[in-house]
Amino acid sequence: MNIANHDVAAGSPQDRLARLGIVIPPPPPPIANFLTHVREGNLLFLSGQGPRETDGHLHSGKVGADVSVAEAYAHARLTGINLIAVMQAALGDLRRVKRVIKLLGMVNGIADFADHPSVINGCSDLFIEVFGERGHHARSAVGMASLPGNITVEIEAVISILD
Repeated sequence: MNIANHDVAAGSPQDRLARLGIVIPPPPPPIANFLTHVREGNLLFLSGQGPRETDGHLHSGKVGADVSVAEAYAHARLTGINLIAVMQAALGDLRRVKRVIKLLGMVNGIADFADHPSVINGCSDLFIEVFGERGHHARSAVGMASLPGNITVEIEAVISILD
């Protein structure tokens, strides 16, 4: 299937991003000894990203204590934008995204926090807004005792791509 025929009626991912007022930043650099993505065949594996602003600021704190579910949802959405930035850098054209296959969302929550799915919906909702039906995915949303830099969320993804 060629890229031009794969766009859905509502426009390309770039069109949807523009309508949402989202400008894709450069992809965040890795914070340790790993790659931001690895392609194997028609799969693109995206390393975990966090809620990094374009100025480098990382949102941190424990969800359920110093960070509300609504704030953490926004952090997961920002993390989704950073994942899209990695996709854009890896693929050159977001129309090459055939399908978002799987997300793993990790929430830095207090011990009795139980609303992880509502937080990770920030990324899931964004992917559906940007990629339409191709953005629907399998997902895990889990709690962690801590995350690097005490960030609120970390999300990784597996993407199927078109050549």
